[in-house]
Amino acid sequence: MQNRKKILILPIFLSILGLPSVWAQTTQVEGIVRDPSGAVIAGASVLIRSGSYSATATTDAQGHFAFPNAPSTRGTIEIRGEGFRIARRSWTTAAAAAVSLDIVLQPASASEQVTVSAARTEVRLSETPGSTVLLSTTDVAATPALRVDDVLRQVPGFSLFRRSDSRTANASNQGVSLRGLGGTAASRALVLEDGLPLVDAFGGWVYWDRVPRAALSNVEVFRGGASNLYGSDALGGVVQFITRQPQRPAFTVETSYGSKRTPELSFWTGTRAGRWDFSLASEMFRTDGYTVVPTWQRGSVDTPANSEDATVDLTVGHQLGEKGRVFVRGSFYTEFRNNGTPVQTNDTRMGEGALGLDKQFGSSDSLTFRAYGQVQGYDQRFSSVAADRNTESLTNLQYVPEQVVGGAAQWTHFLGKHQTLIGGMDLVEVMGASDEQLFSSGTHTRNNASGGRQRILGWFGEDLVRLNNWTIILAGRFDDWNNFNASSICTPVSGACTSPSLLYPSRSDFAFSPRLSVLRSLSHNVSVTGSVYRAFRAPTLNELYRTFRVANVVTLNNPFLNAERLTGAEAGVNVTALDHKVDLRGTFFWSDIVDPVENVTTDPTSSPVMRQKENLGRIRSRGVELDGVVHVSRDIQISAGYEFTGASVVNYTVPQGAVSLLGNKVAQVPRNVFTWEARYWNPTRLMLSVQGRFVGNQYDDDQNLYPLGRFYTMDLQIGRNVTRNLEVFAAAENLLDQRYNVANTPTASGSLFNIGPPILYRIGLRLNFPAERH
Repeated sequence: MQNRKKILILPIFLSILGLPSVWAQTTQVEGIVRDPSGAVIAGASVLIRSGSYSATATTDAQGHFAFPNAPSTRGTIEIRGEGFRIARRSWTTAAAAAVSLDIVLQPASASEQVTVSAARTEVRLSETPGSTVLLSTTDVAATPALRVDDVLRQVPGFSLFRRSDSRTANASNQGVSLRGLGGTAASRALVLEDGLPLVDAFGGWVYWDRVPRAALSNVEVFRGGASNLYGSDALGGVVQFITRQPQRPAFTVETSYGSKRTPELSFWTGTRAGRWDFSLASEMFRTDGYTVVPTWQRGSVDTPANSEDATVDLTVGHQLGEKGRVFVRGSFYTEFRNNGTPVQTNDTRMGEGALGLDKQFGSSDSLTFRAYGQVQGYDQRFSSVAADRNTESLTNLQYVPEQVVGGAAQWTHFLGKHQTLIGGMDLVEVMGASDEQLFSSGTHTRNNASGGRQRILGWFGEDLVRLNNWTIILAGRFDDWNNFNASSICTPVSGACTSPSLLYPSRSDFAFSPRLSVLRSLSHNVSVTGSVYRAFRAPTLNELYRTFRVANVVTLNNPFLNAERLTGAEAGVNVTALDHKVDLRGTFFWSDIVDPVENVTTDPTSSPVMRQKENLGRIRSRGVELDGVVHVSRDIQISAGYEFTGASVVNYTVPQGAVSLLGNKVAQVPRNVFTWEARYWNPTRLMLSVQGRFVGNQYDDDQNLYPLGRFYTMDLQIGRNVTRNLEVFAAAENLLDQRYNVANTPTASGSLFNIGPPILYRIGLRLNFPAERH
């Protein structure tokens, strides 16, 4: 009882002496967080410090935060918002008086933004010792292009097989290449969505339309070999789509209607309920398309190449403590394509389920885990078109069933303030086949079933050191890949089999992929970088076991292909100036690929022309990348990029009777690519974006007989906010109506061209709640 009296008397005694009483005095600190245009910023993280007291809060949908019981009359506030610079404010007040703050966050410069693809952990762009391009939400919204693969074409070095795009091209033509590595429609770069692979495990191509545009938070493009962390598919780099995670109730809808009867709807919504978060994304698209054969070569069988697709993606997450989250995701995708004649069509149906965990343990350790499974069915019809293009006959009905399971686990440990250690493993197994019904002059002659299974298991580790003005990354990975249960079974129907049925022996191989990257800051504004690395890509089941036809060219599979192996090096310089208003980067790169898989012409005089996938020998790609951004003002930005690539065959053993390819340029690789953009982006006044792209000549074939020529296109978008939440816009692609060549394939009478799209225009609406920050 006596002690209680002392406790009650002490604050009275202190107040008599005029000293502050920690029991009686608290301060309410509140405020609003806005961007430079005055729009509130929801979901920003706010940290308050006052003496030994600290607490955190998150701004609500009105950008408001509040700390009702700060135990002092002075302190500091630190505010972090995605895409903005960190802001710090000090505050003082008289006793018992509330503090009200109005805080404006400034957009982060490009060098201050964070990327995860380059090192599998968060690294500031200015500290990344490699060639990385980061596209923000505003960058994506400002691009006039409708489809996400066309958005990425503004990144020099990014290209799809045969200059194709996802509007009208056959799905098997949509593999991605970076830095002039070429390809056979299989990707030589890895494509991810939130750490989950989008590259088709059977064929190596990418269904770009699986990612709803409205769901994107940002896109990362890391150029250069990345097998040291990601394994087989990352021979030439990594493209990663980062999707939005809900912090409060929100939704985004973009819809448009354009020429060629092209409606499109992209939708995302999400919310939180306690520790749970929910998001739903969907996109639907269709177009009547256009005829890809030029007018002077068309016949009565030539019809518009068109497509329609739909995707839906549902994610449910649950917070684990303060710094952890587990989520499940389910998605479904379907598409149908007419490929330019009545007979030639393909369609796909795909379902995927995924489980993910991101958990931090204490202040030094974190675990990331992903597991997924996918089931897919792909149908394709091929035909033979007469020389006058007035008739066609069915040659192949092809069905490709595919099942995939995979997973990855990664442990990250922060060793003090300057070192990060990463270790992990991943596994993917795919089972697929090509079931074919073959026809000759309309008669069903035989059935052929070819396929097998492939398993790739990898272990990786990385040591990232930041010390003084140095950033050093040393990483390495071991991969073990196996092909097994492979066969090719022919069953005659009304004719004979052209080759016997075979059971292929199991095959296995091993790859080690190291990488050393160094960044040295010479001053606050200048840094230099250098990297050396090795990378590899295992041949896909499609390359090993599936034959396909394009126009008058049949490309045969090859069950004895070896893995591609790349050795590369690069050096670069990064410069910022005028308080980060100017960001410049230049990189020289050199890559040698041993045993590249290419489509090699085996009989150019036959009809159809015969090609086969072969390990070519060695190709070399050398070049320079230049990227620059100038922020003229808060609303005006000018950017440009250029890539020069010299890619050629430097070693080739000529098979008997074949044509030497030594010294030839690598097919599908342009020597020069230049892109630029000028943007005025003030939603309350005007949103205007103009883009241009020049692509130099490239060859469609290994013998360099069929050039595609060069072209230049321009795109335009204009719009403005009608209300805080509603935007109206109009966009045009290929504003100059340049009908450039997409394909040039041999025929008995010469060659057949396919051409790109005419001018495409659309008008649309974007509805955002809460108001989108640009």
